[in-house]
Amino acid sequence: MEVCDFAKKELGFNFLVDVSSMDNYGDDPRWTVVYHLYGITSKQYLRLSVSVTEEKSELPTVTNVWRTADWHEREIYDMMGIRFRGHPDLRRILMWEGYPYYPLRKDFPLAGKPSEVPEVAFSKPAPLEGGPFVTIAGGNDSIAREPRVRIPETDSVEFNNRVEARADNKATRGEAFGPGPIEPKK
Repeated sequence: MEVCDFAKKELGFNFLVDVSSMDNYGDDPRWTVVYHLYGITSKQYLRLSVSVTEEKSELPTVTNVWRTADWHEREIYDMMGIRFRGHPDLRRILMWEGYPYYPLRKDFPLAGKPSEVPEVAFSKPAPLEGGPFVTIAGGNDSIAREPRVRIPETDSVEFNNRVEARADNKATRGEAFGPGPIEPKK
């Protein structure tokens, strides 16, 4: 908090571009929170990185330094479970109130977890069940790492015929040249 205040008042980093968080699952400290700052007059960037232990899982808010931190900190709390002490409105912003998990943690299963919350649109594992972000570590290329469907019971992968479709499309359509000719600038 004091460093952020100094960066704004003394160094001129008056714009908070973003606040992001990383889960260093298996390492200590588990969390890294990164503040991305910009000085409008100096046109310089500054990145501040803070490590947070899993036991603590809390930082002081910087909403009194940059008001834009409000939503960034709420998103980090909602997705990772890191609390911001002194935040004026620390509540979930993407998930519903009462949702007991933090979906961007590395220990959160890719297929989601069942929810017992009443009157929710779904109660089976969600929200990533078979979605576009289901990934498997390793693999030769992005298709092997990001299959369209993953069957957790067998850990087998269905490629949804993407590899075959890619070859068929190229054979049928020929070389792709984009939306149209590009006129050179004069």
